[in-house]
Amino acid sequence: MPLAKATPDTTRHGEPVITTEELAAGHEGVAVLQGINIELRRGEVVALLGRNGAGKTTLLHTIAGLVPPLSGRLWINGAKPPAAFHARVRNGLGLVTEERAVIRRLTVLDNLRLGRGPVEAALNRFPELRPLGNRRAGLLSGGEQQMLALAKLLAARPSALLIDELSLGLAPLIVERLLGEVRRAALEGGAGVLLVEQQPTTALRVADRAYVIAGGSIRLSGTADDLLGRHEEIEALYLAS
Repeated sequence: MPLAKATPDTTRHGEPVITTEELAAGHEGVAVLQGINIELRRGEVVALLGRNGAGKTTLLHTIAGLVPPLSGRLWINGAKPPAAFHARVRNGLGLVTEERAVIRRLTVLDNLRLGRGPVEAALNRFPELRPLGNRRAGLLSGGEQQMLALAKLLAARPSALLIDELSLGLAPLIVERLLGEVRRAALEGGAGVLLVEQQPTTALRVADRAYVIAGGSIRLSGTADDLLGRHEEIEALYLAS
């Protein structure tokens, strides 16, 4: 049975946490994306869809401050954000990368202590980590490492959470567990979640809305329920780009 989606509560969680206007992003002055207009509000999960190389990760990294924008405007929590990634994190931004950002030589508990939220809050998110507290993170399975990375971020209660390919290389049951906590962070914690996921159906089962990127721009957008019925159109965009 699918979990309840994180439909925004406009009275509590409706304010924008990320807004872009005509954003252009790329590397070494070469634009990968142009004219990107997206909005993410508190309490909702928004998926970014597109084939490999479409620019989804570049967009996340630009929002996070890891890649400078080439042009356009970006607001986080209604204000122009500081340039540095660490400053954006202090202001409530969280980033989950496909590399499973854990410090492999440190134990699970030591990794959690380096986070910005309480260790107990992180362990409450993923009780599976409790018996592994004194194990080095490098000895965890891939799924356990991603649980650790996500638990550390969710414990800090970010206002905006950027997630890049959370499911990469993981078993379906682990993916369901991770995405369940992502939805819970939106539904109960009011976080706005921008989710990059390679498999459209997986992403749309989690999301409230989605944008489809192809050819360097947003070519399609809508509610997740609407886009689930437009699978052939999405597939055509993937192939065309």
